[in-house]
Amino acid sequence: MLSTIELNGSFYSLQRPESYQAWHDETPDDFVFAVKGSRYITHMLRLKDVRIPLANFLASGLFALRSKLGPILWQLPPNLPYDPERLEAFLSLLPGDTQAALALARAHDERLEGRTWLKRPVRRRMRHAVEVRHPSFIDPGFIAMLRRHKVALVVADTAGRWPLIEDLTADFVYVRLHGDKELYASGYGDAALDRWAERIDAWRRGRQVNDARRASPQPAARRARRDVFCYFDNDVKVHAPYDAAHLATRLGVANGLGPDRNFIPPPGFVAPRRAA
Repeated sequence: MLSTIELNGSFYSLQRPESYQAWHDETPDDFVFAVKGSRYITHMLRLKDVRIPLANFLASGLFALRSKLGPILWQLPPNLPYDPERLEAFLSLLPGDTQAALALARAHDERLEGRTWLKRPVRRRMRHAVEVRHPSFIDPGFIAMLRRHKVALVVADTAGRWPLIEDLTADFVYVRLHGDKELYASGYGDAALDRWAERIDAWRRGRQVNDARRASPQPAARRARRDVFCYFDNDVKVHAPYDAAHLATRLGVANGLGPDRNFIPPPGFVAPRRAA
């Protein structure tokens, strides 16, 4: 069984506390959920005046995941260019730990009345990652901004449709593999999986790869290790769970799925969901 999944329903609408509670209760103790931030914030408001919508998002039940809450993914739309002032304001709002998140969540508006989870969580660091889809983000200033805020830049393989940038900007790396030849649809062959395994192995050892596609000439700070979160979003033809198992095997990560592409999912198996 894979040890993490990316929740995408939270992108389309605010989920309810009981859903987060169920996800927490139905998964192993060491399971981790990455949670995709609301498209109302990223795509509709386009990061402007988002304090209350962010409070609503945080109040909607994320804290019910408790220790299983992993990174928050903020995916920006393809038609949103790099605007340093707007992005700086947004990143400054993102809470760095659960206590700061709870304080902000309490500012939710009336739409969340009766459907919040505001129990005081154990203080834990909160991680945020930003996925960009406009070429103007290939900018050293953008990389420097993410590093100041300790926010990860998502390494996104999108079959060449949107930028693939591999600057390391935080103490973790967030990878989204949407398909290397056909967006959301193509599977990853042995050579491609070998290449991604080599990159992930370097990142988790705290190193950058020699051929990294970087937006900034400034190298990342050296670290002994980095956590790496990798999700496949190429499940139109049900490639995602098998590609994830094959990659995990290459990295020596126990996954319980085996190397066989004819694998029959066991009871309770949840395949990674398709993201936008």
